[in-house]
Amino acid sequence: MTGMTSEETAGYIRHHLKLSGRADPLFTEDAIALIHTSSRGKPRAINRLAISALIAACAAGKNLVDEASARSAVTENSTDTMTS
Repeated sequence: MTGMTSEETAGYIRHHLKLSGRADPLFTEDAIALIHTSSRGKPRAINRLAISALIAACAAGKNLVDEASARSAVTENSTDTMTS
């Protein structure tokens, strides 16, 4: 199975945010791009990274999920994968 394109990944994230009731942007373009690259466009990986990035942004007191939050999620999930 091939992954989604970067545009499809961005739409996928925005669609899920809209379903949750969030109308305004929550993820920066840089964060979405990093999530897409790291997940290779695979929906399950996108979900896992997006949730981890949301947690990282919240823990840092940020209103937006930025690239630093996404990078933290990528690092956390790559460590989890190695230890599982």
